[in-house]
Amino acid sequence: MNYKNHITIIPDEKVIDKIYLIRGEKVMLDSDLAQLYGVETRRLNEQVKRNIERFPEDFMFQLTTLEFKNLKSQFAISSWGGRRKCPFAFTEHGVLMLTSVLNSDLAIKVNIQIMRVYSKLRSMLSTHKELLLKFDQLEMKLAKHDSSIMIILDYIKKFEKTRQLEIKQKNRHKIGY
Repeated sequence: MNYKNHITIIPDEKVIDKIYLIRGEKVMLDSDLAQLYGVETRRLNEQVKRNIERFPEDFMFQLTTLEFKNLKSQFAISSWGGRRKCPFAFTEHGVLMLTSVLNSDLAIKVNIQIMRVYSKLRSMLSTHKELLLKFDQLEMKLAKHDSSIMIILDYIKKFEKTRQLEIKQKNRHKIGY
């Protein structure tokens, strides 16, 4: 897809910095999303709770205390202030669903930007996987050739040893008649 004609509200890097890998999922936290949407975190969470049927576990989950602690420990200064509750984490589908509960022009535009970033990340990961696969294939080919090369080198070494023995035997002085 060609995204060159779209207007960027938020730099891609700012969105990417707010995507975390938690429980094997790429997620965004409620506080980060609220900041991007220009609303308070508690307002975002209120809208989500009013429409909780739209957010199954694979769209949104609440971090455990340990997960939240680990996440905060990755940063020198906590950007989440004095939260009383652990944050909610939204998967890509959950972020998309937020558009339906935060019905503002800004939320729609921000969501479009976030979806484009997720799409770019998926594309980059796909390219990365393809490169890794090609590297593995090349490595396997080299391994096959390496064994062939090793066999050839072994033959050369054996041939050289045999040749050295023959040279030594020719250079021996005959003793006796």
